[in-house]
Amino acid sequence: MKLTKLATAVAAVTLIAAPVSAQAVESIGPVAERTAAVQENGEELEGSTGILIGVLAAAAVIAGIIIIADDDDPTSP
Repeated sequence: MKLTKLATAVAAVTLIAAPVSAQAVESIGPVAERTAAVQENGEELEGSTGILIGVLAAAAVIAGIIIIADDDDPTSP
């Protein structure tokens, strides 16, 4: 019983101390600034998502019609 309480207390202290120690480490050493990479020949996909959504919607409608029109009922009584 005491071991589980000790393990719980250690876990709680670790959760509390981890962000504090990480912040302290950042302030001690030099921090490298993050910069964005320059992208020269990037794909310009602005506005083309409408076509993709239209194609997916058409495929969904066609699939729905096929599922509804599929006749699996037996013809014999």
